[in-house]
Amino acid sequence: MSLATTVMIGCGGMAQYHLRDIFKMRDSTKVEALVEPSKRMIKRTLDVFGKFDIPLPPVYPSLDEFLKSGPKPETAFIITPHNMHFSQTKACLEAGMDVLLEKPMVMNEKEALALIETGDKTGRLLVVAFPGSLSPAIHKAKELIAKNTIGQVMQIAALIYQNRKEMGGWRQVPEISGGGFLFDTGSHMINTVVDILNDDVDTIFAIQDNKGTPVEICSAITARTRKGILVNLTGAGYSIGCDSEIFIFGTKGVIRTGAWGEKLEMRKEKEKDLSPVKCPQSRGVWEEFLKVRSGKLKNPCPPEIGLRFARLMDMISASARSGKPVVKK
Repeated sequence: MSLATTVMIGCGGMAQYHLRDIFKMRDSTKVEALVEPSKRMIKRTLDVFGKFDIPLPPVYPSLDEFLKSGPKPETAFIITPHNMHFSQTKACLEAGMDVLLEKPMVMNEKEALALIETGDKTGRLLVVAFPGSLSPAIHKAKELIAKNTIGQVMQIAALIYQNRKEMGGWRQVPEISGGGFLFDTGSHMINTVVDILNDDVDTIFAIQDNKGTPVEICSAITARTRKGILVNLTGAGYSIGCDSEIFIFGTKGVIRTGAWGEKLEMRKEKEKDLSPVKCPQSRGVWEEFLKVRSGKLKNPCPPEIGLRFARLMDMISASARSGKPVVKK
């Protein structure tokens, strides 16, 4: 695998998390520049570079300044507040870079359609950083389902939980975040479920509660696909910790995984318990992005999945507002 040069746009907590994975693959990646306006975040990012004995590259306070006077890396990893995703990704694609973009891809359907158009025009690669869709465990689960290992899939039950009620900052500002717990952390659950289903959701009934905040915190959703698979989604944003469970119920077995593809277990007929399923291990979304760039992996997270998510969120929001099911036309 040849050395990929990149700029990291946004150096908050998630960026620092991803950098630790990237630095474990230093033979494949060189971080040539950072874009971050916050001195506090730059200091924290410097600590991460220092722990791996890597010098801090040039830091630019804005993407505009980087594009005007910075180096010309081949790729960009964008990890910024949600309302910045569209403009920053569009600018990087038009500047000739392949892009790995943190979820959720964009704020709405209009932005999603525009990014698809930009990708088509520029011919550059865009991968949305959904760990579930990029996970070998989810790829294996889909393979098992396609081979009829658990029979016909009848239902899926999924939940994800975290304490978002007490989380402040930009995530509580709808104009910046685009939504609440379900739109942010919960997007992992929704995307992984519909990825596994490989079927269009045609009916959604949703109940949501903001719990006194400007954004949704708790969600209970029932859905049905065109093939008649029933789906239950729980977004518990007023809880503790952060974890998830996804159960796929087939006529001949059960698969258990998680929103991030962090585990994979299966139970077949005549077996008493779930057992681990062997599958390759991944060192994170950046490693999978590099596989896509090199042609070793077909892009499992193209911008079309960002469009799919935006449309599903529109259905969920419409149902929650009206108190009635929404049926896809």
